[in-house]
Amino acid sequence: MRASSRKPLSPEARALLDAMPTRRGVLRGLAAGGALAVTGGALSACGAKGQNPGAAAGSAAPKACAVADVSAQERKLTFSNWVEYMDLDEKTGKHPTLAAFTAKTGIAVTYREDINDNDTFYGKISNQLANCQPVEPDIVVFTDWLAARVIGLGQAAKFEPSKVAAFQKNLIPSLQHRSFDKDMLYAAPWQSGFTGIGWNAKLTKEVRTIDELLTRPDLKGKVSVMSELNDTMGLLLLSMGKDSANFTAADYDGAIEKLKKAVDSGHIRRVAGNDYLTDLAKGDLAACIGWSGDVLSANGDDPNVRYNIPDEGQMFWSDNMLITGTSSHAANAMALIDYYYDPKVAAELVAYISYVCPVAGAQEAMKDVDAELVEDPFIFPTDAQLSKSHAFMVLDEATRRDYERKYRAVIGA
Repeated sequence: MRASSRKPLSPEARALLDAMPTRRGVLRGLAAGGALAVTGGALSACGAKGQNPGAAAGSAAPKACAVADVSAQERKLTFSNWVEYMDLDEKTGKHPTLAAFTAKTGIAVTYREDINDNDTFYGKISNQLANCQPVEPDIVVFTDWLAARVIGLGQAAKFEPSKVAAFQKNLIPSLQHRSFDKDMLYAAPWQSGFTGIGWNAKLTKEVRTIDELLTRPDLKGKVSVMSELNDTMGLLLLSMGKDSANFTAADYDGAIEKLKKAVDSGHIRRVAGNDYLTDLAKGDLAACIGWSGDVLSANGDDPNVRYNIPDEGQMFWSDNMLITGTSSHAANAMALIDYYYDPKVAAELVAYISYVCPVAGAQEAMKDVDAELVEDPFIFPTDAQLSKSHAFMVLDEATRRDYERKYRAVIGA
């Protein structure tokens, strides 16, 4: 597994994360205080109206499309996920946990890493889902805010509790009963993670703040930011001393101006979805806004590729498995979702991809998978890690559209 050969973090990052205590207490405390509202249940969804009108998430059950489930006759499903978000045997090109699932259940999985950012992928399937027309994936993986919207619009299929018993039993307490899925019947967290600074030590000295990333002369033309609004704008707000979970329209406009200055000056080379990591590893980028698991996995192959928690803090989020509302293989999809909530399977997965594991019992199971990762703070975060982590504010649909318009105008997307 890639993680088994992961090189140590930079001394500075390791010093920050050494001697960390346990995780669960701080999650409860932060959730109660709102700092991790996105994972603690404070995220609400206000979706735009579609032709398949759903209720607002967290209120009445959304209207579902009428779809015949042919799982018993067709032992297959299609799974759309983000890039480099699955364990991989690099010699065979196969995904070990998926292969084991097929061997166990007889369900063949067409696995595609074709999600590069939330908006782009959802745009490809949203009209069909709104009109109860079939789409190719049976399972999609969307970040909290989009998962909430899709559920609220009635575009996600409802789980049958008996078919996702391991999920309902083993989801960590901090992610249970979120406001957009109070009964845990629509969204199963795939992984959680952090957004901070990635940098290549062959090309630049350490980058510790977002201000450094966006203004340091030696980085001009060698920086990327993320196409995901929550990631980039959340970090910019933190860099201005604002609360990313509770900011004003004026605060947001100030952060937009800060980003625009960096774009217009040519300081930012590109805006990236999930495709920034190759450029960072090759040296086409010296530094970037990036996701913790991506950068730390790359660190296992090249110790010059490093991740820093910005001095002002990092963003925290979860990605969720949803069954598309027009899936005709929903039972097969539920079997796969439940399979990944087996603690041993979850440990095998995160040992490779290095994201925050949402499965209770996986840390104990990790002892038999890779003992060196049992105390890894980027897989099983602790108080010091989470104390520097922040959620992005919940936005109503009109506000989000306005903010997205302003953001896309600056980044040219």
